[in-house]
Amino acid sequence: MRVPAVSVPGDMPFVEVARTLAREQLSAVPVVDVGDHVIGVVSESDLLAKAAVMTEPHRHGPVGRLWQHRLYDKSHGDTAATLMTFPPVTVHPAERVSDAAWAAAHARLRRLPVTDHRGRLVGVVSRRDLLRALIRDDAEIRAEVDSLIGRHLADPRALRITVANGVVTVTGTLDKAVAPQLLAAVRDIHDVIQVQDDTVED
Repeated sequence: MRVPAVSVPGDMPFVEVARTLAREQLSAVPVVDVGDHVIGVVSESDLLAKAAVMTEPHRHGPVGRLWQHRLYDKSHGDTAATLMTFPPVTVHPAERVSDAAWAAAHARLRRLPVTDHRGRLVGVVSRRDLLRALIRDDAEIRAEVDSLIGRHLADPRALRITVANGVVTVTGTLDKAVAPQLLAAVRDIHDVIQVQDDTVED
């Protein structure tokens, strides 16, 4: 996820919300209350409804009347809280990348607010971030495993690491006092699907 996350307060006026999106080059932004809890998300499409009705308040014709009816609530809002979409779709920092990707795809969202267990904003993850994480290749995983082992072992050459489709195989000699913690740390690396322990006790 990306931190810090750009957000707007619920009482921010429509024009200021639009300026924030333009300045930060964002398509949507979380709306937060005074306690930094995410209460909704306001997007370009939410603002577009307001701007369109401001420009042409009485659009004529059957298509125009249907369009205006659907956008009524959005078009009459003046602040982030009255323009936003709610309840917000959010994810937790510990949530699996695949679950976050499903949530984003199902809700057709480009960005998901990341909240803690109290619903407070801690970051934002984009569809691009999720896609990159899901398709991270084995070489990148191998590099992260190597780096982790280098921090835990005095002689990293005692182990040989191979990665195939997210499955990490560890072979070599390993101190039994270190093994459980080290292998658990490898399992916790993002996109590691499984760890195959082929080590022998040192």
